[in-house]
Amino acid sequence: MWLFMTQAQAACVARSAPNTVALVELYTSEGCSSCPPADRWLAGIGERYSPRQVVPLALHVDYWDYIGWKDPYARREFSQRQRRLSQLQRLALVYTPQVLLQGADFRQWGGVEFDRRVARINAQPARASLELEILEVRADALALRASAAVPGPVDRADAALYIAAYENRLESRITAGENRGRVLNHDYVVLEWRGPYALGALELELALLPKAKSADSGVVAFVQNRRTGEVLQALSLAACTPGGF
Repeated sequence: MWLFMTQAQAACVARSAPNTVALVELYTSEGCSSCPPADRWLAGIGERYSPRQVVPLALHVDYWDYIGWKDPYARREFSQRQRRLSQLQRLALVYTPQVLLQGADFRQWGGVEFDRRVARINAQPARASLELEILEVRADALALRASAAVPGPVDRADAALYIAAYENRLESRITAGENRGRVLNHDYVVLEWRGPYALGALELELALLPKAKSADSGVVAFVQNRRTGEVLQALSLAACTPGGF
């Protein structure tokens, strides 16, 4: 059943900041014994930073599934994205947990250098602008409108728009593999990934988990240079619920 927003309700719209917002991508897996600390770190980003500073995403890769536990959130396309971005940086291999900050490998994510780097990113004027509007929410999907623009001709040449749907407060009881016997909790887990799209405006639907809670779901849009991997701007928006967010 669709839940319709009325004019009296707060518009479910977000527009990007004039400064650059940092995009954090965590490549992780439930089959990786060293990943849970990174998962907990990513979950804490929402408490330490506002969405106008940092946009976090967790992308579960599938290349650990062979150990004995099949990660229910793993997608082949996330493994492929990780490899492509690693190739752009001339990295010899991919690994988990791996953090990408603005599309670049960042191994000091667990220390104060992360705070310093985010502050430097946030101090830069935005090189792209984004807008997200969630039109409708149902149990299994979000309908939304997204738009992106890049004013600089040099940046615009290789820029593309990407969109993801995520969910928080997910829990898994692991019965095999390196994390056997553990209960793992996840936030910002990407469930649906779209792009690259040309700059401009579009409307689309993003699937959610069958039992997804709209209060724990949201969407992210970002503009990335496809040639270098550099992220120009990011924006997140929590899913609408009747009466507001």
